[in-house]
Amino acid sequence: MKIAELRVTPVAFADPPLRNSTGVHEPYAIRTIVQVRTDEGLEGAGETYGGQSIVEGIEAARPLVIGQSPTRLECMRMAIRDPHVYSPIEVACLDITGKAMGLSVSELLGGPIRNQVEFSAYLFYKYEDENDDWGRVMDPEAMLREAKRFHRTWGFKCHKLKGGVLKPEEELETLRMLREHFGDSHQLRIDPNGVWAVGTSIRMGKAMAQYNMEYLEDPCSGMAQMAEVRENVPVPLSTNGVVTAWSHFPEAVELGPVDVVLSDHHYWGGLVATKYLGHVCEVLGLGVSMHSNSHLGVSLAAMLHAAAVTPQITYACDSHYPWVKEDVIRGEMFRFQDGCLDVPRGPGLGVEIDPEKLGRLHEKYLRAKQARRDDQRLIRTYEPNWVNRFPRW
Repeated sequence: MKIAELRVTPVAFADPPLRNSTGVHEPYAIRTIVQVRTDEGLEGAGETYGGQSIVEGIEAARPLVIGQSPTRLECMRMAIRDPHVYSPIEVACLDITGKAMGLSVSELLGGPIRNQVEFSAYLFYKYEDENDDWGRVMDPEAMLREAKRFHRTWGFKCHKLKGGVLKPEEELETLRMLREHFGDSHQLRIDPNGVWAVGTSIRMGKAMAQYNMEYLEDPCSGMAQMAEVRENVPVPLSTNGVVTAWSHFPEAVELGPVDVVLSDHHYWGGLVATKYLGHVCEVLGLGVSMHSNSHLGVSLAAMLHAAAVTPQITYACDSHYPWVKEDVIRGEMFRFQDGCLDVPRGPGLGVEIDPEKLGRLHEKYLRAKQARRDDQRLIRTYEPNWVNRFPRW
């Protein structure tokens, strides 16, 4: 069985005007769908970040993939070298191999240690949008209403606040209101996306300790700065900003900037690499959670299989998926129940690409004319005097 075809399709799908420290989500989120087909007619799917550069990177890897067996993952990884490019190809090949053997991807990777994965409610401050009924969420009271709706609709018992948007004291008040409403049976975490200064991070970290925080994610930027904060606050620190590649571990071991590392198979180098990351973090005494960007169902299926086979992922995983209204997968979209999703049973990823849906989202990509994600591009239409600066507070 050899790989005979590699197709790369950029897609776009509707995204609400969600706020973060660097701006606001544009009307469309962009992703890249990778389809690999063998000479025996088996097809596998992968998904990764969107943008012209990643599309060009995957296209450039075509000669390194065509003619290979989909089981020769290590050979392809070493040849491709770029983990961002390799990851969706690896997922597609695992999808094919699982189908050929009649096994789910998680069975291929050693067998699931959990059949259900817990997720956090991904809470965003946001502007009003005529295409959704969430309304404007730019104060603590509105955020509490958003969190209550997330819990009522999907049953989430862990709440992640995307911070770095309002003044730190207002976000602290948001956490106070969330803790007061949900009580200690729910977990709370916040991610200011590195926009606070070290002094502010320490002050806020100490203040939020009273709310029994699960962790504080990337309050400031820089590994040394994070290490200083960690020395001075009682709340555990997590990161998707300072430990994001294997080469970061030597400095991280030396400085000790975090307690929890957020995995993401899209840039750590795939599902096998996610398992390795779990083992490395266990040896170093670090916890593991899972990062998310705006994504579709192919990535979500891959995330579920990765979480199923990585015992070190003991925190609820992040996912933007509740904000997504359309997908490329056949049938119904994934739906959270009690804040959880079942791991697809396969074979392969357990999801299939719907050609018509893929075509519609590709047409949206062509109309959107977005070569890359740029959260700064739109925000000045809402806040004309907005300036992107780090640190901001």
